[in-house]
Parts: sequence; structure tokens; C-alpha cells
Amino acid sequence: MSESSSRDVRLRRYWDGQAGTYDRRIAFAEERFFGDTRPWLCGQAVGEVLEIAVGTGLNLPHYPEDVQVTGVEWSSSMLEVARRRARELGRQAVLEQGDARELCFPDGSFDTVVCTFALCGIPSPRTAFAEMTRVLRPGGLLLLADHVGSTVWPVWALQALMDAFSVPTSGEHFRRRPLRWVRAAGFDVTRHERFKLGIIERLAARKPGMVIP
Repeated sequence: MSESSSRDVRLRRYWDGQAGTYDRRIAFAEERFFGDTRPWLCGQAVGEVLEIAVGTGLNLPHYPEDVQVTGVEWSSSMLEVARRRARELGRQAVLEQGDARELCFPDGSFDTVVCTFALCGIPSPRTAFAEMTRVLRPGGLLLLADHVGSTVWPVWALQALMDAFSVPTSGEHFRRRPLRWVRAAGFDVTRHERFKLGIIERLAARKPGMVIP
């Protein structure tokens, strides 16, 4: 087994093990740091929506009723929680196991692609971002939120220290910044906010090109 395959297996097992307690553990960050990010982001979604790394489905309550949601998640245990949440909400959603770095959808399949607090933990995040771009229709909407490297030096240094422990154990990076990839790919950033000492960043951006009727 290659080193990357071995890492993937280890990380899948890690997230499978976190599924049962994830919502409870992330509640503090949701309240103190993320704020209204989930409704702010998901409320902008339109048409056919793909959510990358749907996790336990915490975004599901925040999508407009008229969108069609497809979600992919590589942890089967997290996916079980998301499916249960969808049933409890009465939300019609297609929730499938899949790898963000190798999506099974044709080019230009979705009007909106969403990813919240997940690119920080996906191995080869630029590959995942390229896949998100590929399946998004020309002129489609990209909605991202993540924790990023702080604009305050002492906090950034603390994040670097946290990376030293979190990257080997859970694959989570605290200082990645997807906005750089979005701009480099030519997206038009239409909404952008950064707050909580620059730790949280959220954005909406349009893929280059126009939809042909």
C-alpha cells in the first residue's frame, strides 16, 4: 500500500470514529467562531447543489427549500448521521459516499458547489478544488467557508503549533487559505468576509464563463 493510500485509510478511520460525537464537539466553535456562516453561505445556493464533505449534515437545515441537494462524504459513519438528519428534517437529498478529489459527476453538473470547514482537512486540497471547479457549470456559484491563518501574528503562531499536532493525527490544517486558489482560477469573488481575528473566512464566487441557454 502506498503512503498516500495508507494515510487515506487512517484518516477515514479517524473520521468514522468521530462521527458519533462530532456535532457535540464542534458546538463550541459553531457558537463562538462560525456565527451565522452556515445560513449565510447555504442561503445563497441555487438550483442543483453539490456539497463537498457533507459530514454529519449540519448545513442541511440552511438550504432553500427549492434547491436539489447532493452531498458527498468519504466517511461512511459521518454519512449515516447526515442521512438520519435529512430524514428528521424531511429534506430530500442525495447523500453518497465519495472522494472530493475524484468526483463521479460529469463536467458542469451543478449550479452551486458548497464546501464548509472541510478543505482544511482534505488531503491534496488543490485536487479537490479542481474537481469542484470541474463539476460547476460556467457562471455557477462556488460557496466556501473555512478557518484560515489568522491576521494576528500571535494567533497565527498558535495555529502553526496546533498544525504540528493536528496534521499528523486528523489531517487538519489551520492555516490553509482557499481564497488564493479561487482567485488564481479566475473566479469572480462577489461576496467575501473574514472575521474573528481573521481566523474565519467565507466567500461566494462565480466560475468564469457564461451559461449558454
